[in-house]
Amino acid sequence: MQIKFSAEPAGDAVAYLAYEGDKGVEFASALDKPAEAAIRRAIAAGPFKGGAGQVIEILAPEWSDASRVMIAGVGKKAAISELGWQKAAAGLVKRLLVSGAKSLSIVGAPDRGVAANLAFGARLAAYRFDQYRLTLKAEKKPTLASVSVVTDSAAGARSDYAPLSAKAEGIELARNLVSEPPNVLHPESYADRIEGLSELGLEIEVLDVAAMTKLGMGSLVGVGQGSVRGSRLVVMKWMGGKDKKAAPVALVGKGVTFDTGGISLKPGPGMQDMKGDMGGSAAVVGAMMALAKRKAKANVVGLVGLVENMPDGNAQRPGDIVRAAAGKTIEIQNTDAEGRLVLCDVLWYAQKKFNPKAMVDLATLTGAIIVSLGNEYAGVFSNSDDLVAKLSAAGKAEGEPVWRLPLGPGYDKQIDSEVADMRNIGNAGNAGSITAAQFLQRFIDDGRVWAHLDIAGTAWKPGNDNPLEPTWATGWGVRILDRLIADNYED
Repeated sequence: MQIKFSAEPAGDAVAYLAYEGDKGVEFASALDKPAEAAIRRAIAAGPFKGGAGQVIEILAPEWSDASRVMIAGVGKKAAISELGWQKAAAGLVKRLLVSGAKSLSIVGAPDRGVAANLAFGARLAAYRFDQYRLTLKAEKKPTLASVSVVTDSAAGARSDYAPLSAKAEGIELARNLVSEPPNVLHPESYADRIEGLSELGLEIEVLDVAAMTKLGMGSLVGVGQGSVRGSRLVVMKWMGGKDKKAAPVALVGKGVTFDTGGISLKPGPGMQDMKGDMGGSAAVVGAMMALAKRKAKANVVGLVGLVENMPDGNAQRPGDIVRAAAGKTIEIQNTDAEGRLVLCDVLWYAQKKFNPKAMVDLATLTGAIIVSLGNEYAGVFSNSDDLVAKLSAAGKAEGEPVWRLPLGPGYDKQIDSEVADMRNIGNAGNAGSITAAQFLQRFIDDGRVWAHLDIAGTAWKPGNDNPLEPTWATGWGVRILDRLIADNYED
């Protein structure tokens, strides 16, 4: 999708933005009287009130050179946010993407910042994962190739759009990674893709099974031992702060490229979606790309543990006891509770190697979080009220909201084991998301600022009606992480 900024509207389709309750239809001053009258008739003929997401489409109007004229509601003028502008443009693009229209101009941006956000929303809505759809019929292929946002300050809008474009690239990368089939994206090939980001200035380090075994990462290595694909731990460093030696923020992601459940095999129906069980790692990789692309003035390290959880003669068994790198032993009671086994060793490594000022991990960790929060919110667990407040603010601004759930001794005792330091599932069979977070907290150093985001309900969404996201892989996490860094940790 080509994004442009221009002084005048032109193209197959022209869209005018309207505020809710604006009887004067604010864009009308740009139109002649016949055009204004025709639009007013169209508005009067239906329920359009300018609400966010509402659209009227007028085909082949005699008074316009465009083949279609669109009126898009953006909501109440006093209440509209950056996210509202983005959704307005996204709704237009979704409506036109396979319509036959090749170009769209959007009129009504009140300033350069709004113009940039309109462009950002349009780009996110245009995303498609079509590379394996080789026989797609012409009428189902996207036709919309360019979006131009009309503004009095094209140069300024381009400047404001630059960091948003970097964020969009990170989101698109995350969506692609989650959508890739598991025969294409496995731990080894995934690590290779991440290494390609070194051209952006990221420092990349890859640890293979031998290196992780030497470090004592028996928990992570144990998860992947049933696969013919070797597990990997990948580190991405972006040291963009003024003091390159200052403690970084650490972003940690679970990267189970396919999760069968191992010996504790998952049910067959829906198992194909387990190619997305690396959504936390995709968010971290996408966020690191965005930070590097926009030259963020912050020190940030991203770490992802990449494994494939397969049943095999060499696979980990329920009843096994493994030793994590932190020197703690874990009784494996369910091999499908594998994400926490991956994360605990990566969290240990992040602390040992980088001594971060704050850590945030993301994982499609538990089905229980979907029972609790559905597909609307990610669950957040933390030992820091301040970090939760920062994540909540970032999530609200970016349309990736989080909801805090508790941690506490009553939950913690559920993962005590009679034969090891802990077990990998709770013994009561309930509060599954909380006991998983309690497990992770046992690997957090005293005094370390940490938050865990369970994104099992948001990393992919079937039947998604958010115009900024595609159905299925959303790229959730890139936006909240990028905003967290931008608002709180940059020089």
